[in-house]
Amino acid sequence: MTHTMTFEALKSHVENGMIDTVLVCFPDMQGRLMGKRFVAAHFVNGAYKESHCCNYLLATDLEMATPDGYAATSWEGGYGDYMMKPDLSTIRPVPWLDGTAIVLCDILDHHGHEEISHAPRAVLKRQVARLAELGFDAMMATELEFFLFEKSYDEIRKSGFRDLMPISGYNEDYHILQTTKEEHVMRPIRNHLWQAGIPVENSKGEAEAGQEELNIKYAAALATADHHTIAKHAVKEIANAQGHAASFLPKWHHDRVGSSSHVHQSLWKDGENAFHDAADPLGMSALMKSYTAGLLKYASDCTYFLAPYVNSYKRFVKGTFAPTRIIWSVDNRTAGFRLCGAGTKAVRMECRIGGSDLNPYLALAAQLAAGIAGIEENLELDRPATGDVYQGDTGSIPASLRDAREALRGSRMLRAAMGDEVVEHYCRTAEVELEAFDKVVTDWEIARGFERA
Repeated sequence: MTHTMTFEALKSHVENGMIDTVLVCFPDMQGRLMGKRFVAAHFVNGAYKESHCCNYLLATDLEMATPDGYAATSWEGGYGDYMMKPDLSTIRPVPWLDGTAIVLCDILDHHGHEEISHAPRAVLKRQVARLAELGFDAMMATELEFFLFEKSYDEIRKSGFRDLMPISGYNEDYHILQTTKEEHVMRPIRNHLWQAGIPVENSKGEAEAGQEELNIKYAAALATADHHTIAKHAVKEIANAQGHAASFLPKWHHDRVGSSSHVHQSLWKDGENAFHDAADPLGMSALMKSYTAGLLKYASDCTYFLAPYVNSYKRFVKGTFAPTRIIWSVDNRTAGFRLCGAGTKAVRMECRIGGSDLNPYLALAAQLAAGIAGIEENLELDRPATGDVYQGDTGSIPASLRDAREALRGSRMLRAAMGDEVVEHYCRTAEVELEAFDKVVTDWEIARGFERA
């Protein structure tokens, strides 16, 4: 396995001609990699200290527009610069691109060199630091689900995103024959990511035609978010190189199941899983129970960070393995929170609310904030639900982006954990998405009402 490179190793690879390009990147609010391609020699000679970018990159939308209403930056403020500060511990090769390495950056204020509080990496680092003050480390993992399509991004875009055809013709959940047909895409994804130091465990077919799942080994929270972001980027680039499109849209068709990104989480202390208690019938420590109670109590507050777009909420349909209710259960895929590894040292909680479109830094940060609140408030955990939780009468996950935005705006817990500025910034991001959608007349509206209304 090729691990992350030291800076000295990068310099050696530059000197011997193995590396000629360095991607200097940071995750934006949407979880995409933004940045620059540096001549490697220039990077190691001085640019490794800092680079710069326009501050609109943390106040934009999927279209890269410059919407108003952000306190952090605006036309009135002149759209100045942020500093991109490379985190040299994240240098790694990019095996699917010739002669290329990548480094992730933290985002600092251009003048005072203070970390920008609403930058996704900073949001997560703050929660990790809060946990450290309590004496714990967060070990987390995310599952990446996505669809592969027959045609390329360019072909699909030029067709107006119509008549989309997945790469396979039938449900391929755990299906070896069908996934063999997709190995020209999935094999390089697994192997290139492994060579880049991303601890990929496996890939599998998911529960729909053309749907894939990529599983990466658990790691410390920040590393998990870094792994997720690089892997998602790699999936798109490698699929595109093979003439296919990979989509992380949670619900691309109303007749198809959606794509999720489940979040597994546990707290560790002194190298041991602090969620485990061998004396408990389910192996759950008192710490885990309070943490989980926090996840449940504040699930609505956190939903925006797990489902950040209008389309995200089309996925929450009963009978599709996507949750609809705020409840926990033991190894039950109908629940919003599922206990995994019951009775073992690997006991952990899986949040099943997140969609494939989540930003992992923000999603993990929100989960940690809710869990910390549960610990600090010494919350008690109700008994687990049993049976088909879709039929239950517990609280429901917010049913729309508008509902999730209001829950975020009113969250005292997240304001205390993340800061008012961060909460207001992402409330505005939700509003921008809603404003864009509310202006659009959809095909469904026309077909339904053109003649009959």
